[in-house]
Amino acid sequence: MEIRQLDQQYIAGTYKRVPLTLCKGHGAYVTDEQGRDYIDLGSGIAVNTFGVADPGWVEAVTAQLNQLQHTSNYYYTEPMARLAATLCERTGMSKVFFSNSGAEANECAIKAARKYSSDRYGSGRSTIITLQDSFHGRTVTTLSATGQDSLHTHFGPFTQGFAHVPAGDREALVKAADDSCCAVMLELIQGEGGVHVLDAEYVEFVRRLAKERDLLVIVDEVQTGNGRTGRLYAHMHYGFRPDICSTAKGLAGGLPLGATMFNEKTQEVLTPGTHGSTFGGNPVCAAGALHVLSRLDDMFLEEVAQKGRYIREQLEGLSAVEEVTGLGLMIGLRLKKDLAKTVEGCREKGVLVLTAHDKLRLLPPLNIPFEVLKEAVDIIKEVIE
Repeated sequence: MEIRQLDQQYIAGTYKRVPLTLCKGHGAYVTDEQGRDYIDLGSGIAVNTFGVADPGWVEAVTAQLNQLQHTSNYYYTEPMARLAATLCERTGMSKVFFSNSGAEANECAIKAARKYSSDRYGSGRSTIITLQDSFHGRTVTTLSATGQDSLHTHFGPFTQGFAHVPAGDREALVKAADDSCCAVMLELIQGEGGVHVLDAEYVEFVRRLAKERDLLVIVDEVQTGNGRTGRLYAHMHYGFRPDICSTAKGLAGGLPLGATMFNEKTQEVLTPGTHGSTFGGNPVCAAGALHVLSRLDDMFLEEVAQKGRYIREQLEGLSAVEEVTGLGLMIGLRLKKDLAKTVEGCREKGVLVLTAHDKLRLLPPLNIPFEVLKEAVDIIKEVIE
C-alpha cells in the first residue's frame, strides 16, 4: 500500500499534512519519494539544529547507541551527567531535570513553581500568569497554560490555576498578580503565537513585579533555545537569568529531549519521588545534545545572528511584506497576500516554509550555508512578489 494511504488508514487524523512524503535528506535539504530535493526552512519545527544527517551529530549518537541505548533513572549515566553540567555551566543555572518534550519540560516547570510556593507559603498560592497568544504544549495542563482560547475546547475540564493577560499590558499583569499567584510564565518570542518578540522594557517590568511579590519567573525556551535566536538562550538577549527555564526542540538535534533548568532559588524544590521520567535523559539523546551544545560557541552563534539579519534585510521593505519579526533564525513574515498559496508556491519551487497564526515562519537549520540560504530567500522573494 502507498505511504500516504497507509498513513491515512492507520494514523490518527491529528495532522493536516501537505502532499509530500519525505524519505531522506542531507544538511539543509530534504528529499521526497520522487527524488526531488527541497531546501528545508522549517527544520522539523526548529528541531534539526544542524539539518538532516549531520556527520558529526550522527557519529556522536551512533557511538553512544553502540554503548548503552537506555537504562532507568535508578542509575547514573555519563551522557546525562555531562549534559546537565554543560547546561548549567553555559547558562549559570544550578540543576536540570530531563524529560522527552517541550510539553513535559513545561509541565515540570509548572509543578516545580507550585511546589516552591506550597513549600514556602502553604496552600492557596498556585496561580501562574501566562500571556495571551502563548503556546506551552499539548497536555491538558500545558494547554491550560496556553493563552489561546481556540485551544481550550473539547478536552475539559481543564487544569485550573492559570491567568492569561495580554503581552505588554502592565495594568492587566499587576491586577492578575494577586495573593493567589506563584509565578509568571513567558515565551520571550511567542513562536506558535506569531513570532512575536516581547518588548525588553515590559520583560523588565515583569521581573521587577515578580521580585516584589516573590513570584517565580519561568521562561519557556522550547523553541527559542539552543542557539535559535543567535544567543544560546533567548533570555540572554534580555540580560537576566530566569528562576526556571524549559527547553526542548533543537536541544538534541533531532532526538526527543526536554530539559527544565532551575536557578539557585529553585534548585532544591524537586525531591525524590516528587517527579520523574522513564526516558528522560536517555543516553543516546543526551549524547546528541552534548554534540549540539559543543558546536554552539560564540562564533557560531554570531553567524546565526548574521543569517537572521540577512533574511530581514532581504525581505523588509518588499511591497508584499507588511512586517518582519523575530530574532536570529526564528523569523516571521506578515504578508499582504494569501498565506496558504505562498506556502504552496514556495514548495512548488523547492523551498519548505512554515506558518504561525497569520505569518509565514522561517526556522532554518542553524548551520545552513549562506549560499543555500540566499537561494531559498531569493525563491521566497520571487513567490511573495
